[in-house]
Amino acid sequence: MARVGNSIIKGIEIDEVVNLLNRAYADEWLAYYQYYIEAKVIKGIMKDSIITELNQHATDELRHADMIAGRILQLGGTPLLNPKDWFTQTNCGYEEPKNFDVLAILEDSIKGEQCAIETYSKLTDITKDKDIVTYDIVSQILADEVEHEEDLQGLYEDISEFKEQIKESLK
Repeated sequence: MARVGNSIIKGIEIDEVVNLLNRAYADEWLAYYQYYIEAKVIKGIMKDSIITELNQHATDELRHADMIAGRILQLGGTPLLNPKDWFTQTNCGYEEPKNFDVLAILEDSIKGEQCAIETYSKLTDITKDKDIVTYDIVSQILADEVEHEEDLQGLYEDISEFKEQIKESLK
């Protein structure tokens, strides 16, 4: 634990920061797995492009989990050690894919990113001017999550539009 590093935290309890970070840590691991498994089961038009995007997002979520674990350790805490705890500590939850169609997978992924954006937005509000190091980390992650939502939404709209054009051309 960084004693001097932790001394710069003002107006928020370190235990509270660790708790909030562990919840985000659980989210990141579940998001990683969500993207990983979706990339395996997805079916339909443009699936190869979507698989590439899902795999990139999975990599990003794993990187986020690593960033958060590092910060938890700096604060003298312990990252969640048992994957079972991810399900009880998560902010965003986990829903296994039931419909493997590209649009359904993208909808599920977009919902997950929107929850992540809400979570990290709250974390930035909580840590701003109180814990600059955690604030910096969660701000970086928030920027990634916003980009992920934009990427997925763009793909969803492109595929939806393409499907409509095909339907129209068949009339």
